[in-house]
Amino acid sequence: MIHVMILEDDPMVREINSRFLGKLPDFKLAKAVPSIKEAQEFLFKSRVDLILLDIYLPKENGIDFLKWLRKEEFETDVILITADKTSNMIQEAFRYGAVDYLIKPFTFNRFKEALDNYKERYYGIKKLDTIEQNELDKYIIKNALNNEHDNSDNDLEKGINKYTYKIIWKEVEKLVDEYKTAEEISEKSGVARVTVRKYLEFMLKEGKVDKIIEYGKVGRPQHKYKNLT
Repeated sequence: MIHVMILEDDPMVREINSRFLGKLPDFKLAKAVPSIKEAQEFLFKSRVDLILLDIYLPKENGIDFLKWLRKEEFETDVILITADKTSNMIQEAFRYGAVDYLIKPFTFNRFKEALDNYKERYYGIKKLDTIEQNELDKYIIKNALNNEHDNSDNDLEKGINKYTYKIIWKEVEKLVDEYKTAEEISEKSGVARVTVRKYLEFMLKEGKVDKIIEYGKVGRPQHKYKNLT
């Protein structure tokens, strides 16, 4: 279980983020606090794996808290959740080790994607004593790809980036004689499952893949895809 702290001064936003977190398996809300002081007090006595951190706090700054975490050498990861869109602030957050940056307002899907990516990296690396470059690349490349390369010159259409498309298509191309799920293609490509699913549906619209839906006795039906080209 991944223990999460939410540091957010707005009680309504704090409640919404707590509810979002509660919908995700393998995450446990360790503490939700409105101030850096309360966060620091909790950190000294309890385990926290991940902090969802706002930047603008009353008379305080979340980046200063992030710097303090690094100075005190807490083994805690941080995802920024803030309305600050300035490039300087974003760069500083990543310099001090933020693993993701969510700009308010954001959707539950974006929140879920950030946490799912973190969970996959957290467990994927933790279970290994050593890790080869090709395995490590799955986590590093995924973080880059899931930003969707916001440059519109790289987009085939809104939300569909040509570089991400090529990486997913490289795996789909191999599926001539068998159908695979988005999750299986995600594991091979290193791209998040939710992103792979979106691109597969785009490829379906293009007529480049076929889709079948398999219904099992338990659980959700599985959507599987195969190359048609």
